[in-house]
Amino acid sequence: MDGVELFLLGRTLMKIGEGAMPEPEGGMARYGGGVRSVLIVVSDLSAHPDSAVGEIAARTGLPQSQVSTAVARLKEAGAVVTENDPNDRRRLLVRQAPRPSDRMVQVRATTIDGALADALGDEDPVAMKEVTDALDTLARHLSPQAARRRQS
Repeated sequence: MDGVELFLLGRTLMKIGEGAMPEPEGGMARYGGGVRSVLIVVSDLSAHPDSAVGEIAARTGLPQSQVSTAVARLKEAGAVVTENDPNDRRRLLVRQAPRPSDRMVQVRATTIDGALADALGDEDPVAMKEVTDALDTLARHLSPQAARRRQS
């Protein structure tokens, strides 16, 4: 596998992950866009709590407008809280909510089985087991949680 193949595989895995996300109540029409920017913002906030929207945008490479929209969606879902920056009252600092929101609980409880079966084109139990075992191995070694454990 070369870098291009790895990159394309990563995009395929992202699409499968997006397909596994349950739709929020009322759909996504209110804010538009998909879940990708929301997940990127959540991931960034877990590593960098009390961040301003501009800081999140700089770290993630997302446009500030996308970060603002993602923060609004997350705030409405109860996944993040904001407060004024004590050093600059014009800025809002964003952090994960102290308790998981109902939406986060719903997302975490949803399996990837349906999206993975769709991606594989069938429900062959041998292929499903091979792929889920490979994903478990990758997650154990390459997930953000694994990286944080290595840094500790």
